[in-house]
Amino acid sequence: MTMVNIINGPNLGRLGRREPDVYGSTTHEQLSALIERAAVEFGIKAVVRQSDSESQLLDWIHLAADAGEPVILNAGGLTHTSVALRDACAELSAPFIEVHISNVHAREEFRRHSYLSPLATGVITGLGVQGYLLALRYLAEIAGN
Repeated sequence: MTMVNIINGPNLGRLGRREPDVYGSTTHEQLSALIERAAVEFGIKAVVRQSDSESQLLDWIHLAADAGEPVILNAGGLTHTSVALRDACAELSAPFIEVHISNVHAREEFRRHSYLSPLATGVITGLGVQGYLLALRYLAEIAGN
């Protein structure tokens, strides 16, 4: 059974409280439950993780790379700043989907650059928390589930 790693970066643990006009009212706990229910429906396993620590995100990406497992990554603000995160993602051999809840291209200029997008299998931005479910469905379908 396919295992998908959903990795959320800085400030995403504050979903539902932080800028709900931008990120919506769904909390991280609710998002995790949505993803876990969808994974069961799609016939795959999913583990949802969140950390404000770049070091922890790197560790999780390295584990996924070593296991050959797909990743759905919302790196938050590190998307626009972290070469280390980019280099870790370069090690991923399985599909990697970059997800952003808000449309980063319709926001501040500094949010429009991603160190991760050139490495990603695909990028989903601006579709709210549904972006995670779309990424999960895609990964399930290409895995044959």
